[in-house]
Amino acid sequence: AVVSTQSTGATVILGSNGFVWVGPHFIPEQPIEAISMTLRETIARLGNVIRALAAYGVQLFDTIILTGYDISLKYKVKELLKPEVMEHIAQESYEHSQHQTL
Repeated sequence: AVVSTQSTGATVILGSNGFVWVGPHFIPEQPIEAISMTLRETIARLGNVIRALAAYGVQLFDTIILTGYDISLKYKVKELLKPEVMEHIAQESYEHSQHQTL
């Protein structure tokens, strides 16, 4: 599955083999441009959110990744690797997804 986050400029690919790729959104026939610092931080943020969700056994799918991303915005990118922050992001994302399915 491909999670394209147009608003952030990044793309997440959830492979059927369990691998996850996070990178800049690109259009195949256009030249590749330099990646800005803002986009690098967005890619790192998405990667850290995915690490947090996976560390706490939360199933990865598009809406929960985007929810986790939104929740993570109150933290600096480097703070997202702290165990208590990872737990908070995973817990809040999971709870939000449960309320959406009711």
